[in-house]
Amino acid sequence: MEEVSSYEKALDVLSSFITLRSPADKGSKCSRFEYVFDYVKILDLEEPISKMKIIHVAGTKGKGSTCTFVESILRNCGLRTGLFTSPHLIDVRERFRIDGVDICEEKFSANFWWCYDILKENTNEDLPMPFLFCFFTLLALKIFTAEQVDVVILEVGIGGRLDSTNLVQAPIVCGICSLGYDHVEILGHTLRQIAGEKAGIFKHGVPAFTVSQPDEAMSVLQEKASQLGVHLEVAPPLDANLLNGLKLGLEGEHQYQNAGLAVALCYTWLHRTGHLEITNLEQTSSLPESFIKGLTTANLQGRAQIVPDQHIDIESPGDLVFYLDGAHTSESMEICARWFSIAIKEDSQPQDNFRASHELVQMPPDERSRKNSIQILLFNCMSVRDPQLLLLHLIKTCASHGVHFKKALFVPNMTAFFKFGSHALPPTDSQVDLSWQFTLQREWESLTQGNKGGDAKSTDGVCEEVKDDSELSTKSCENSMVFSSLPLAIKWLRDSVKQNQSIHFQVLVTGSLHLMGDMLKFVKK
Repeated sequence: MEEVSSYEKALDVLSSFITLRSPADKGSKCSRFEYVFDYVKILDLEEPISKMKIIHVAGTKGKGSTCTFVESILRNCGLRTGLFTSPHLIDVRERFRIDGVDICEEKFSANFWWCYDILKENTNEDLPMPFLFCFFTLLALKIFTAEQVDVVILEVGIGGRLDSTNLVQAPIVCGICSLGYDHVEILGHTLRQIAGEKAGIFKHGVPAFTVSQPDEAMSVLQEKASQLGVHLEVAPPLDANLLNGLKLGLEGEHQYQNAGLAVALCYTWLHRTGHLEITNLEQTSSLPESFIKGLTTANLQGRAQIVPDQHIDIESPGDLVFYLDGAHTSESMEICARWFSIAIKEDSQPQDNFRASHELVQMPPDERSRKNSIQILLFNCMSVRDPQLLLLHLIKTCASHGVHFKKALFVPNMTAFFKFGSHALPPTDSQVDLSWQFTLQREWESLTQGNKGGDAKSTDGVCEEVKDDSELSTKSCENSMVFSSLPLAIKWLRDSVKQNQSIHFQVLVTGSLHLMGDMLKFVKK
């Protein structure tokens, strides 16, 4: 019998953390923010954290992209970087990056067991073990201490004020990305409440930057900044002309806003830590070469990512292309829809974040442009979302660009949320519950039938029961299909391409970052 590695054992232990209540449960002892400082003391991390030169970033949309730009810029300035982000898509080690690379298994294991053993020995009923994200935050700071990084970039998990990353008391600079409605059950149902929670990362006298915000949110940010003596500035979107003809490493027009915020954060960090002399940021008419390289080579999987199918076995590969974006709020769904609508109309060969599209897509652009293209949606979202709102924004925004989906495919997630190692195996067919996917399908049929002038309430009449390869009963409707697994949906797409080689299939995969992870696991095999 093969011996289980220290790393696999660590993943199994991490899976046990999901039995702890989430930070959304405000009555849970293990979710109370003040305990975070007890954990820091137990792990003897107070002094190391106080010496860290930290950039702290909160927001509803774009914080992962902004942090990615920041890390790439500062790494290209010659600094040793530590980046903590969430969630991971394929491997938990993605959350902990040193110099732009996931922490290796050996270092992850060593730091994990150091933190876990000490916490296990020193916690009790009055001070329980930290919940999962809190543990990840502590582990990240231990890793960055051990790796002696020059700069730490911390992405807030949820909110800001009571987020475990807010244990940091003296960051160098703070950033607030675009604000909107998400996690309202935790953060509040108004933009004022949400902005107040995000502004909770502001620290007395520490400069902060944000992007253009709705008036309701901006007024709260300004109030909180004023109370704490924080100099708050609005960073303008990056001027594309400053990139010397190159493109941002992350696709989408909205990324110029995130890039502008990242540039402001980096300039301020470099200035405050003595690495760079800045006279007046507003008068900057050019970017340092290191900034340009950082912005144009930044890489983030699952966001506006174009991935041609590598495995389809036909004479003309490139006829099945996946457009991946983990949008899961109404605002981000609009951005995703605009990106997809523009991206599919570009005649040039798609460039994906694997930097290998030129090897995978061998069809000349002029030949592909002579083919008819159809758009397919591959979708899943978490049950806490409002699928009608998400799908309505997607349909309307795409329609405004003349894009209409031929079919929508709904699938369950392949892996369990927040489970690791052997616990993350997909469920067996007998365990698959498709009730939520049928709900998504009904919403889609209702919306699409309604747009065609049909009776939304009679959509079940155009659906039929079918059997997939696993013999699970699913429902195929006029405009949609439910599959019991992602691989079966991919198989249906590949079969469709083989049967219709005069058609170019463009598949938008969206609705959930978990789905992005499942998709990337599958296409990277």
